[in-house]
Amino acid sequence: MDTVLYGHLAAVYGETAAPEILSRLEARLASYQGPSRPARPFDQRDAFLITYGDMVRQPGEAPLHTLGEFLRAHVRGFVRGVHLLPFYPYTSDDGFSVVDYTAVDPALGSWADVERLGQDFRLAFDAVINHISAHSAWFQGYLRDEAPYRDYFITVDPAADLSAVFRPRALPLLTQVDTAAGPRHVWTTFSADQIDLNFANSEVLLAIVDVLLFYAARGAEVIRLDAIAFLWKEIGSRCLHQPEAHHIVQLLRRVFDRVAPQVALLTETNVPHRENVSYFGDGHDEAQMVYNFSLPPLVLHAIQTGSAAPLSAWAGELSTPSDETAFFNFLASHDGIGVTPARDIIGDAAIDWLAERVEALGGFVSYKNNPDGSQSAYELNINY
Repeated sequence: MDTVLYGHLAAVYGETAAPEILSRLEARLASYQGPSRPARPFDQRDAFLITYGDMVRQPGEAPLHTLGEFLRAHVRGFVRGVHLLPFYPYTSDDGFSVVDYTAVDPALGSWADVERLGQDFRLAFDAVINHISAHSAWFQGYLRDEAPYRDYFITVDPAADLSAVFRPRALPLLTQVDTAAGPRHVWTTFSADQIDLNFANSEVLLAIVDVLLFYAARGAEVIRLDAIAFLWKEIGSRCLHQPEAHHIVQLLRRVFDRVAPQVALLTETNVPHRENVSYFGDGHDEAQMVYNFSLPPLVLHAIQTGSAAPLSAWAGELSTPSDETAFFNFLASHDGIGVTPARDIIGDAAIDWLAERVEALGGFVSYKNNPDGSQSAYELNINY
């Protein structure tokens, strides 16, 4: 018995349920048919290009094919990896409301195009596993009250006290839907089209393991765990960084260490630095990489104020818990620049000033709802 996997399953689902879940998980690992190679360490020379699949186009060609030809001709040797932003069929949020985790959007190309790109570059895939599109087969099954999907999502009494829940968006947390069993309110952290999955149901965990092993078989060397901090919901808590969420990340690390050690986990947690680095675990048991989320707002602050003192002081204290871990450094992403990670470094007043400066220059700011009913800047939707 794999005591590590058992321990995580017991912590999440209880000791009574853990043996049966472990047996089903082991069957999945035994049937994995993809590549299994020793891990290749990452270092400062591993530059990744973050791109949507259709950023480079040529008439009459699938965009993913064109992208591959362009990158091989112009950036091979300078860029080692490509992070393909969600290339799956989707309905909203620029790809982050996924309809089918295992399909390539036919408007972009095919799995053959993706795998061909992976012959020349290290590939990073998004695992958008906190939520799925309202138009997905999974949620449509929920609306029909069909097994197993009736328990794939989180139904909440709208009278429940959810005031403690951390909100990354200024949108309702619950969305009412009409199902074959009557009206229900489902948990929607990000939008009404992005329905949160119920990881308290072990069937969901096993289905997601299937998806991630499929990504490894298709050539992913980095799996980006989108919005992973929100994965576990416990009413009365912030529903952020719950111990169960960490156990699930650690379980996934163990899964890949066993059957596909070439795959590294990258956690996307737009939160204060000390919370962000918690996803390194002990340096050997959780994510190999975390986004260095404090870097972009501190760089912007240095540019706008003319002083690099806060940036330099923070950078001078950076460390990772082991040589198996690394920061994924970046200056902006498809979302822009998140400012929450810098609040405890430069203070609320400096963040408010940055947001006002952005808006004065014609940029946009995304706001989040606070428990007291106020709003505060969450992301600066700009370029430098």
